[in-house]
Order: sequence, then C-alpha cells, then structure tokens
Amino acid sequence: MNKKKIILGAICILLIAGGIYLFRKKTSGGKMRLEMVTVTRSSISNVVTATGTVEPVVLVEVGTQVSGIIDKIYVDYNDQVKKGEIIAEMDKVTLQSELASQQATLAVRKTEYDYQQRNYARSKTLHEKSLISDSEYETATYNYETSKNNYESTKATLEKATRNLGYATITSPIDGVVISRAVEEGQTVASGFSTPTLFTIANDLTQMRVIANVDEADIGGVEVGQKVTFNVDAYPNDTFEGKVTQVRLEATTESNVVTYEVVISAYNPDLKLKPGLTANVTIYTLERNNVLTVPIKSLRFVPDEKILASIGLTVKDATIVAPSGKKIVWQREDNVLVPRTITTGTTSGSIIEVEEGLKEGEEIVESLASSSTPVTSTIERSPFAPSPPGGNKNNSKK
Repeated sequence: MNKKKIILGAICILLIAGGIYLFRKKTSGGKMRLEMVTVTRSSISNVVTATGTVEPVVLVEVGTQVSGIIDKIYVDYNDQVKKGEIIAEMDKVTLQSELASQQATLAVRKTEYDYQQRNYARSKTLHEKSLISDSEYETATYNYETSKNNYESTKATLEKATRNLGYATITSPIDGVVISRAVEEGQTVASGFSTPTLFTIANDLTQMRVIANVDEADIGGVEVGQKVTFNVDAYPNDTFEGKVTQVRLEATTESNVVTYEVVISAYNPDLKLKPGLTANVTIYTLERNNVLTVPIKSLRFVPDEKILASIGLTVKDATIVAPSGKKIVWQREDNVLVPRTITTGTTSGSIIEVEEGLKEGEEIVESLASSSTPVTSTIERSPFAPSPPGGNKNNSKK
C-alpha cells in the first residue's frame, strides 16, 4: 500500500510540475518585437462574380404566317445565309387556288360596281329633273354604295390572298448563320395565335454577348463600361474579355433570390464561343493601378506604452486623435514610435490605398508580436470602428 501511495504521490507531483511549466511557458510568450511593413505600390481591384449564358448579339426566329405543308427546305444547321435568300417553301396549291377565287370574285364585283355606278348617274340626272321619285333615287343610291363597298372589300381580300401566297416563300431576314431548324420537308405547320418558329438565325457569331445574372447585393457596384473577364467549361485554359454594355432594371426572383441581368459584350474572332455556353463571369467594379498601399492591419495598431517600454521603446503623442477623414499609422525612429497622419482611399482585401501622408519605401508598424508566437498588438481595433476615449478616432473613407 505504501508503495502505491508513494507512486501515486510522485505522479501527482510530476503532473502539477508539468502544468506549472507549461503555464509559465504559455504566459511568457517570449520576447516582444515590432512587425514592420514597407509602403509599396500595388494594384487594387474589387470584383463581382456571376454566371451567365453566351448568346449572339442578334438572334432572329424565322416563322410563317400561313398554315400549310413544308414543300422544300434549302438550308440546314450551320449554313451561312444572306438577307433575302430563300430558305424554305410551302405548298402553294391551296394558296394559289384561294388567289384565283378572289380574282374571279373581284371581277364580278367590279362588273356590278360599274353597272350600279352608271345607274346611279342616270337616276341622279332624272331626279334633278323630277322625272323619278325620291324612293327610286334612294334605291339607286343604296345599290351604288353597296356595290362600291363590296368591290373595295374584295380588293382587300385579294391583296391578302396575294400576300399569303408570298408568305409561302420563306426568306432570311438577315445575313447570318442557321442556328436551329425546327421543321422537315412534308411537315404541316399551323399558324394560329402564335407564329411557329421554323429557323433560328444568328447575325454575326464574331460578336457575342453574355447575359449574366448578378445578385442584388452586388448590382450596386456594376456600371456600363466596366471591364469583364470570363471563362467557359469548353475552354478551361482560355480567358475571354468583354465590357459591360447594359445593366437591366428588371429584377428576376427565383427561390427568393433576386438577380439582375447584366449584358456583356464579347469579341469572338476565332468562333470559340458558341451560343448557349455557360460563362463564369468576373466584373471589375474597381481598378486602380500603381497606387501606394499598406496592410489594413497597420491601421488597427495602437501602441501600449507599458509593453513597449519593456522592450526599450517609447511613444510620442500616445493619445493623438486622428482628424476627421484621416487615419493614424506609426513609424519607428530609433527607439521612439512616432504617429503619422494619412489619408486613405479604396480598399481591396487586406490592403488599403494611401492617398497622402506616406511615401513609397517608408516603413510603418504593422503589429506587435512575440519572438515565438505572433500576437496582435495589446490593443488592436478596427480602423472603421469608433475609437475609445483617449485613443485614435480614425474615420473610414469609402
């Protein structure tokens, strides 16, 4: 029993001693030192990402305004066509018969109209001489007006029949390439409330566009003229460039997600981009090149005089307050930390633009760290948050 007690006691002592050692090692943190950073020139960019669909700029659906049977088809998928070129013809027998019938009807109505016109002229002369009654004159006038209206109506019907016969010959409305063909020879098409689509023709596949769906949280930064890059799964190693040409105001809501359509132009000289491809889009809402930048972390550093004194450093104007619209960073001059008032601009990720107050190559304090494990300054705060009493009150510049 005594042996067991002695062993257990020894183990407890070792555990306690180890815990004390680890605690002291953890709390000691090693010797403190300043982390410095150099003011450098960088490029700042903010981006919005979205997905979209590649489309031709001009896409025309060719249909027919008359019902009938497709008699001839002269083009197929991917064929180049010219404006006015015949691409299909419908069976014309029925339409030609309708035209002939209307022509015959028009001839009858024309004969009737000529007769009633002469009769009306005679009746008018006789009525003026009081040789016929008012009733007879009114009858002649009625017959004349009726025949005239019937004649005009038949002319309009004949013009419609002529036009319908013309619709049986289907031509390309633009120069372009046939993207799709929805009919075959011998197929019957019915023109009802909506015109059936026979062909889809794209104008110029070297000029494409991407319709991107941008989330409502990002649409505020998107403007016409901004640079765009995108890629498609078909060519994963290629990056295509474009430009925002339109930001549409109509919102689309799907599964409670609101998006807006952004139209992006895309030059396609080698015809790699095909209609319908899915594009992964990056819109550059901000681009600033060759500007002075510092890490945002350096704006959060606030010197602690007691800690700095332990490593032989003093602080000048420790309670300095930044003027409105300015921020404070710290420089080391020998063994003294000196504040520098700067004006900042736009931010991107972990860096921020310096508009005034620093020069390229200068060094500023980024943080306070230990020699073993990096730590933040004893007082570190957001440069965009209100300062505590006696601290720096830096205001963010948007």
